[in-house]
Parts: sequence; C-alpha cells; structure tokens
Amino acid sequence: MKDYMREIVKLQKQGESVGIYSACTGNALVLEACMRHAVKTNTVLLIEATANQVDQYGGYTGMKPADFMDMIKKLSEKTGLPMERVILGGDHLGPLTFAGYDEEKAMSESRELIRQYVLAGFTKIHIDTSMKVASDDPDTRLSDEVISKRGAELAAVAEEAYKELKAKDPDAKHPVYIVGSEVPIPGGSQDAVDTGVQVTKVSDFKATVKAFEKAFADRGVSEAWEYVMGVVVQPGVEEKDAGCTEYDRSKATELMASIKEYPALVFEGHSTDYQTKIKLRELVEDGVGILKVGPGLTFALREGLFALAYAEKELYASEPEKQSGFMEKLDAAMKAEPKYYRNHYHGTDAEIDLKRKFSFSDRCRYYLPDEKVQDAIDTLFANFKDGVPLNLLSQFMPIQYTKVREGVLANEPKALVFDRVANTVDEYLYGTRQEKLG
Repeated sequence: MKDYMREIVKLQKQGESVGIYSACTGNALVLEACMRHAVKTNTVLLIEATANQVDQYGGYTGMKPADFMDMIKKLSEKTGLPMERVILGGDHLGPLTFAGYDEEKAMSESRELIRQYVLAGFTKIHIDTSMKVASDDPDTRLSDEVISKRGAELAAVAEEAYKELKAKDPDAKHPVYIVGSEVPIPGGSQDAVDTGVQVTKVSDFKATVKAFEKAFADRGVSEAWEYVMGVVVQPGVEEKDAGCTEYDRSKATELMASIKEYPALVFEGHSTDYQTKIKLRELVEDGVGILKVGPGLTFALREGLFALAYAEKELYASEPEKQSGFMEKLDAAMKAEPKYYRNHYHGTDAEIDLKRKFSFSDRCRYYLPDEKVQDAIDTLFANFKDGVPLNLLSQFMPIQYTKVREGVLANEPKALVFDRVANTVDEYLYGTRQEKLG
C-alpha cells in the first residue's frame, strides 16, 4: 500500500506544490459525497474523525473508532472507492474532551482514546496535548515541556498499539504522526469579539519541534519521531459567521520559509474552510501539505438540503402536509438542545436565529443525526424521487441545473446534494494538486 502521506513530504521537499485535503467530518452523506468524487477524479481521500466526534464512548456521533472504520469500509464498498485509496486519521487526539479531569485521569482517558484509534487501523494520528486539564494552573501558560511530555506519552501508547495491531495483521501500515496545535480550539472560536488571527511565530514553531523531539527521546520512543511528518501551525486563516480571514502570504513569509529547514516535515493547516481555491493553492505552494476542512463541507451539504427544501415549499405550496419541514425541524432540534452552538453564536436573538441557519461556522452539523431531522431528509429526498422540476432546479441549484442539462449529472436528489459538496471539494483539489499523488 502506497504511503501517500510521506509522499507529500517527499514531493514538497522536491519543490513540487502538492498536498492533500482532509475531510474532517463524521457525516455519512458528506463522506459518501467525498468518496464518490474521489472515484470520479481518481484521487486519494483523507478522512479524519475528531476526538469530540468519535471516541471510546462514542463521541457526539455515537461512534467509537472501530465503528467509524466500519462505516468507511461500507461506504468504500457502496461507492467503489478502494480502501487502498482512503487514509483515515484521528484529529486532536488527547485531553480535548477530558480537560475537566485532573492530569492523571485526563491522560488515562487520552491513552485509551489513542489506543483505540490505532488498533482500529487509523494511520494518521494528530497528537494534541496543548489544552489545559483541571489540575493545571489556569493563570499560567502551559509550557512546551509539559505539552510535549504528554504528547510523547501518547506516542508511546500509539507505538504499542501498532505492535499489537501488527501481530494480528502483518500488512497493517505504521501510522504517521502530526504534532502541535492551532488557534482557535477545535470546533471554532468561542469569542464574542473578533480579535484577529495571529500567524504562528517562527520561534514558537521551532520550539515546538525541539521540545517534542526531545520528549520522544526522553520517553524512549525516538523511533516514533521518524514517523512525525507534520506540525500544526496557524498560517493566518479562520472562518467567521459570514466570511473568513483570508490567507495573506505576505504575513506568513517567515513562518513558511522556516519549514524548509526540516527535510522530513510539512505544515498542517486547520480551519482552511472558505478560503478561495487561489488561497488554498498558495498555502500548499508555501509549505502547508495538509489542508483541513470540516464546517465547509457540512455547510455545503446544508446548502444543498436547504435548496431542495426551498424547491419543495414551492412545489407543494398547496399541500403543506406533504412537505418535509426539514429546515423547521433542524432549527427546532437546535433550539431544543443549544449546547452545541450557545458558546459560538453571539448577538441579538434575530442575529442568532440567522446564524443557526446560515453561519459559516456551521453548528448545524451537530444536529443532522437527530432522528426527526433524518426523517425529514428522507421525506425531502422521497418528494423529489422523480427529479426536481427544471425551473425550480435552475432557481435554487443553478450550477447543478447546468450539469443536469448537459447530461453529466443525474436529476436525483442525493446526486444533486452530493454535487453541491463536490463544488467545495473541487476548490481543494485545485489547491492541493493531489492528483499527482497517483
């Protein structure tokens, strides 16, 4: 099985601007859309589950790492994308969801988390120990030494888990590791006031690398350091409710130049959602080998579903009882359990109402698995089982309308929604040139 992740490092160091986008989502519809598009474009697909989505207790998706792997294998069979062209990663593996415990308990839970990911066959592991736990001094910055020591502890667990997996499956591929963190926290900023995005300082990046390499050696897992291929930095990007902070390469010149000093490392960029395809390509050209996208994909899915729902309201205007009520049921699910958006959406009641539906930060993704919401999606798809009338399709999904008229896209509700997601994926394929990975 080809080592696509390390191939990215090799190509980058040869001066080739090649990277890969990472679909950070647990949503089955989005993942199916990405996999079908990978088949169509003959590309490799990197899929990552985040610690709050998938953990040893099920996360908010209800899936443990082995369950997530099973879902991907079933989607592989369904879409025809071979598992050899799928890379599975675990994102922010560490005390993220266990930060309310003291260090001993938080790290115990983190060890089990990373162990289950590796045993399930995930081959890209982001070790993130940058967050404080309950026993840390809230008024003191967490030192590089503490962060890296905890990270090395988790690397040691990952190495042992891999040996256990290898004993059962001789063909099991050794995971590669990503270290470091980024601002803001996973899931998006919780700040009511936009204070701007600060590009990672070169000194901080180099200190992170130095501290982790030493901690791995001190822990006796220097061999694991050979599999560290990337470091998370903040290149100056972030999504907002109604836009994003665009990448400005002039502000990241020194940071991007510094990666050239490390022949085995590339940068990993988080929160690249909503960057233009030009900016995505600039990021890859400047040394960011992995572009993470999460809310941008579920936002595209939500847009596609809303487009169908608006068309449905027009088609069944005289028969409201036949309508799915998808938009209303999604909003009702959100208002009934506001914990997933309460700390992220700020403003007046009217402003928050708008953000629940249309924010680029897309907290809708936490509510799509709701049973009533899923039933509404099923009804929505059933109402258009014979296709969307072309006049409504032109009004609400003009890009897909053109493709349907040209005969390159089926006028079928799922296919239309998948193609809306593919519009976003195409921006990343342009930016990464990942077709060069073979």
